[in-house]
Order: sequence, then C-alpha cells, then structure tokens
Amino acid sequence: MALPLHLSRRNFLVTSGTGAVAMCVSGNAGGYTGAEMRAFAADDTLKGVSKWELDTPALCVDLDKLSGNIATMRTRLADMKVVSRPHAKTHKCPTIAKLQLAGGSIGICTAKISEAEVFSAAGIGPILMTTSNVTPNKIRRAMQIRKTNRQFIQAVDYPQNARDLNDAAHEAGIVADVVIDVAIGTRSGVPAGDEALALAQLVDKLPNLKLRGVISYDGGAQHIKGFKNRLETTLNRFGPSVDTFERMKRAGLNTEIFSGGGTGTYNILPKAPGVTDLQVGSYIFMDCQYIEIGSESNADIFADFTPSLTVVTTVLNTYFPKSITTDAGAKALTLNKPGPWVIGEKSFEYNAGSDEFGVIRYETAGRSYKVGDKLELIVPHCDPVVNEYDQVYAIRGDRVEAVWPIAARGHSQ
Repeated sequence: MALPLHLSRRNFLVTSGTGAVAMCVSGNAGGYTGAEMRAFAADDTLKGVSKWELDTPALCVDLDKLSGNIATMRTRLADMKVVSRPHAKTHKCPTIAKLQLAGGSIGICTAKISEAEVFSAAGIGPILMTTSNVTPNKIRRAMQIRKTNRQFIQAVDYPQNARDLNDAAHEAGIVADVVIDVAIGTRSGVPAGDEALALAQLVDKLPNLKLRGVISYDGGAQHIKGFKNRLETTLNRFGPSVDTFERMKRAGLNTEIFSGGGTGTYNILPKAPGVTDLQVGSYIFMDCQYIEIGSESNADIFADFTPSLTVVTTVLNTYFPKSITTDAGAKALTLNKPGPWVIGEKSFEYNAGSDEFGVIRYETAGRSYKVGDKLELIVPHCDPVVNEYDQVYAIRGDRVEAVWPIAARGHSQ
C-alpha cells in the first residue's frame, strides 16, 4: 500500500486519494446532518452512504489503506526482528487499537492517564503509558487501572515519583509495573547514564513496583528531513540510551522492554542494539508533516505508508478571483504547518487560519468550482486533527462501512 517511488510532492497530490476529488453531490444536496449521522450510526443505516454525501467537515479513513499500512508495518518490522507498540494518541479510537493488536502489535502506548482509562475500559490490556504520573490524583487513577488491568505499565523518571508510586501501589494492594523513561533531549525523562541507572536500581528494590525495562523516545528525530540525515542523527542521539540499557542489563536488572522510536524512525531505530519495540503512531494515517520528510527510497516523499486519513470539506464561496472558501478551518484541521493538501489540485494553497473557514488561493485549477462542491484534504498533523472530531467515518470504495467513535477525544489530563 506504499506510494509509488517515482512520486514527487506535486504529482502526489494529483495521483493520491480517490479519482473524484471534487464533487457536486446530487440527490440529497444538503448532505446528512450530524444528528442524522449519529442516528444512522446507531442503527447501521449509514452503511453504504457515499462519503461525498456526509455533512462536512467529515473525518474519514480509507479502510483498505489503513489495513495496508498496518500490514506493511508488521512485515517490515518482522524483517528487522522488532515489533510495534503503537501510540494510540494518534487515533484515540479503541476500534483502531484493536485492529493494530490483531495486526501484530504487542500493545499500545498512551500519553495521558485519561487515554489509558478509555482504552482499558474498552477491553484493551497491554497499555504502556509513556508520560509519568506525578500528582496524587493521577497516581491513584493509575493504580485503579492496574487493579483491573494486569498488563498496564507506566513510566517513571524521578526517584520521589518512584517512591510515591510504590506507596500508592502498596495502599491499593498491588504491584505496579513501571519502565524507566530515559531522556533524549530535555522534554521528559531521567538523564541517561548514572542517574537513570540509579533510578532503575531504586525501582528494583521497591517492594510494590516491578521494573520492566526502558523507554526512550526521540520526538525531535521523527521529522528530520532527508533519510541519511535522520538516520545519522537518530542513532547518534540514541547512543546514551543504548549505553544506559546495557549498563542496566549488566547490573542484572530487568530489561525485557527497550522501547522507542516512531513513524519517522521506524526503519532506523531497530539498527540500535537491544531495541524490542517501536512506538509508531502516524503510520496508520500519515499527514502532510510526515509525507514531506522523504524516505530511504524517495528523497521528496515519505512513501513507505499511504495517506489513509482525510477531511472532506464543502465549498462555500467562489465569488472572488482565484479564491475558494470552504467550511474546514482551524477547528477542523488545526493550525499546524504545512497546511492541508487538496487532493487532485497540486497548485492549491490551503489556509486553515480562520476558526470556521478554510481559504484556498490558486493560480491554476484542474476544474471550475461552485458552491456545494466537495474537496478532500490530507491533514497537516493527524494527532491533533483527530482530536477535533467525535467520530471517524470508515470508508471502503468511497462508501461508509462503519462509524467509529473517537472515544478518547479530548482526554488530555
């Protein structure tokens, strides 16, 4: 399902997605309202409706492309002798998490305790929370998850936090599983080396904690442009984490987990010794930010995975020369850069800067547009875009096959 190797950014916008990228919907020209779509979803009568008839902005995922991305990741990681532990902050959808687990992933990651609560309540067991819980309330919530979900693991990066987790686990009558978050950069985590080793040894001695290993995520490496530059930078910055992992192993500590990496470094981090799994996220959807970083086989386009997530938007105004206004602004697409890409129109420049409206400027267009026509967009950054919607429409062959709740939407605590 990956993109053809010959694609550049410009012709990619013409050849990707569906053949009909701007449609004037016949029949029910007004589309379906949000209330109607929720009612349809409840009794399955929305199934079979064309995505071009949905009220907009509509978040859609192409099921064939989504499944292809999951299969591609599984196959490529198998060749590299590692597995995936996808970050569910990307999709916030239990249905998609279950598809990933069925497709070979060993678990999921969550960024926040509220996300972990949603996914655990949905019946997903193997959850690794990659952000440490430091406040008393979050610690109590984490222990409540662990009481009902024996596969829940959480990160720790401070000695006092480890002691607080131990005390809370003792009070809850459980042994809580933890991993040491080893820093790359300065955002989070304990510095690699002596401090990380000392923290791991402390955790190993605390009676109500069980050390499971190490996580070490380099967020800054994921979007480095140019594969060679990304490869060299990633492995160089990951070196101290490898040294720390090996010191922990020599000290007799449990190192069954050595987790890190992401979509941009999925075929780079397995080159580091000891890595067990990758915290990939955006590979299932892809977005403008990832597409433009380039891949090992294509300097212009990250062609390893196929864009499956789109937003369908409606044209609202065409009065003004070389300008189109749509109904998808910042609340539908976020302010992330680069801006959205209009499938099929390589010269369109889309600005989602207004809350409720998108504005397209162009010199040339592949066709003429009128009010009511619909366009399909590749999103700037999939994670925050998904968080703007209550549901995603699962599409096969341009028709709705299912409506999936984004159950962890807004769960940022």
